[in-house]
Amino acid sequence: MADPTPVFDDLRAESDELDRLMAELEPERWRLPTPAPRWTIAHQIAHLAWTDHSALLAVTDAEAFQGLVEEALKAPESFVDEGADAGAALPPAELLERWRRGREALDAALRAAPHGARFPWYGPPMSAASMATGRLMETWAHGQDVADALGVVREPTDRLRHVARIGVRARDFAFHARGIAPPEGEFRVELLSPSGDLWAYGPEDAPQRVTGPALDFCLLVTQRAHRDDLALTAVGEDADRWLAIAQAFAGPPGAGRTPQGGQG
Repeated sequence: MADPTPVFDDLRAESDELDRLMAELEPERWRLPTPAPRWTIAHQIAHLAWTDHSALLAVTDAEAFQGLVEEALKAPESFVDEGADAGAALPPAELLERWRRGREALDAALRAAPHGARFPWYGPPMSAASMATGRLMETWAHGQDVADALGVVREPTDRLRHVARIGVRARDFAFHARGIAPPEGEFRVELLSPSGDLWAYGPEDAPQRVTGPALDFCLLVTQRAHRDDLALTAVGEDADRWLAIAQAFAGPPGAGRTPQGGQG
């Protein structure tokens, strides 16, 4: 079994990077709107704190987590927004401290988890490493919303490999989420990492292919940018269709983002 410590460390680093941005933010700017409809910067951090708390319960108290699942089933269309609304109503300093305490507790719980253990989630059960990978993806994606709201350009890092891997593995889920039968056979995905390495997935001779910068692929699968604004190339009809619907996150298909006038 691979050592999960690197993904725990990367999750901590990703969270710390966003924390540095939030720590310098004046209280009134927490109310700035983000690209997510109706969500302010405060909503983005509140959602991260709320989901970290859910993950902590999943790892440490399965019965309490089941209670969260039951509440979610009562209001599947609104429970995420309700959690974000509640946190966003807090004073910024209190919300920031809540997020910090929650992610520190989750970090400790994940590192202490028994090897091979699997924990309940809103979808299939997850290992500690998978839980951390999912949290990293969300932290990066919601951090992107914050950065966009502030007009900040973040320097991409090779921590994106975790987001890219989820995006590739979620190919079939993206089709199922829209009631479409997934294509047969694997695709070849070749992504240029921020450090200049090539991240490759799938058979080298696969006729369906996707290539481009890893950052752009991660923005696409988290639906933080429209495909027309990204330098991604698809070869093959199925690969082209995938890029139009790709999503790395669980749940129903997202609305995506409108084109801003990029690579087009």
